[in-house]
Amino acid sequence: MPSPLFADRPVPQPPERGMMEALITQTRRLRGEVDAVRRDTTVDDDDTLWRWQRALCDLAVHQLDDLGAHLDQLKAGRPDGPGPDSPARGPQVAPPTCGRADLPADPGSPLGRIGSAEWDLLTDEVSWSEELYEIFGRAPESGPLTLDELPSLVFPDDQALLTAIVTDCLIDGKPIDGEFRIVRADGRVRTVHMMGEPVLDTAGCTASMWAVLRDISELRRSERMVRDSWDSLRREEHIARAETRLVAEVQEAVLPSWRGSLQLSRSGPAALDLAARHVPTASSRPTGGDWYDALELPDGDTLLTVGGLTGQGVAAASSMAMLLGALRGMAVAGIEPGALLGHLNQLLDTSERPVLGSVLCSRYDPATRTFAWAQAGHPAPLLFRGGTGRALTPADGVLLGATSGAAYEQADIQLRPGDLLVLHTDGLTRGGCAAERDRLLALGPRMTGTCSAQECAAAIVEEFSEAERADDACVMVARVGG
Repeated sequence: MPSPLFADRPVPQPPERGMMEALITQTRRLRGEVDAVRRDTTVDDDDTLWRWQRALCDLAVHQLDDLGAHLDQLKAGRPDGPGPDSPARGPQVAPPTCGRADLPADPGSPLGRIGSAEWDLLTDEVSWSEELYEIFGRAPESGPLTLDELPSLVFPDDQALLTAIVTDCLIDGKPIDGEFRIVRADGRVRTVHMMGEPVLDTAGCTASMWAVLRDISELRRSERMVRDSWDSLRREEHIARAETRLVAEVQEAVLPSWRGSLQLSRSGPAALDLAARHVPTASSRPTGGDWYDALELPDGDTLLTVGGLTGQGVAAASSMAMLLGALRGMAVAGIEPGALLGHLNQLLDTSERPVLGSVLCSRYDPATRTFAWAQAGHPAPLLFRGGTGRALTPADGVLLGATSGAAYEQADIQLRPGDLLVLHTDGLTRGGCAAERDRLLALGPRMTGTCSAQECAAAIVEEFSEAERADDACVMVARVGG
């Protein structure tokens, strides 16, 4: 090692004891509060946000434990301080104790991983505390390591760093403050933080070097967990935003271009006044599988359909686009609702990607005001007439994709001028909950008279927008003219 040179450094004054006791009390109290939060934090392995929060709590507890140990040592001072006739020396480090009286001396805890050492450059004597032997995994009978021997236990990539900070301390009088990895005799790699200063004799020459070393492996592990959890959370958020954007783009490309209301111009006085709305979930994140659709067919009839597919995100949106395209094509070809659902069921049954569909498909003939409809595991249409509402008798039909060769019953009803039909996906009434359906039917008095379809749809959304729901929903309102 290089020869000791002068290192003129002022000797720091110890803090007042009362101040130290106040800091220790505050640290203990804060540590207890953070630990209480940590114990109350339930970790879900599938929830990245919870893992990140728990990792932050663990890191905070480790850091407060370290801070408490350091404050205890500062409060204790140097137990074997120099006498009045001893030569003036620089700051000394007392061998670390077990820490606070209310915490056990656990070698695996941050409090048990603090050791001290002093290397006397004049006599070549080396003094290690018992804790330092534990940190390095070295038997006390093997004796301490000199400054020349110390790099032999340091991870090869970090040996140059250790040499540099020790050299700067001895030659330039710089304080030591760095960390490096050591390889213990048992093969375990630990991260050690080293702090120290040169000790000057009465002539101002470097007489020895003291250092405090602490095993910060668990602290660094906690920090890595926080970083990894945060990075994972950021990636999940980025993926979620990208998925939401793709779902919105698919819906924008596939669903009807009209928003709010639509007047069908070719159907005469009995034409339908239409309005449709989307009711999002509390998170406002679209699932991608729900739709509503209205289309004037070549024979003058009007196709009305609402539905939803299982699943979420881009997969559900792409399946919805496929199904809605097939539905429109068969409706334009003149296939009636019951038979149409049978073909859609066969399509989903043979699809490579298993999916279930809840669909209501209907045709309205303005010449006769006949409403023909069929459903596949879907809520029945609601008919509002004369200020009261009722659900139409459900036609038989299982979910699309649930079984092969399913047949779907078709029903029809003669409508009157001023009648109002409400078609909705099951997310609006929480999977067909009777209480939610009755709540929807109770809106009958508000949806009679001269109210437009747009006003009726707005009333429904206003009534149900505050409800907590797991799925988003679509609602379509059709008022018969004439």
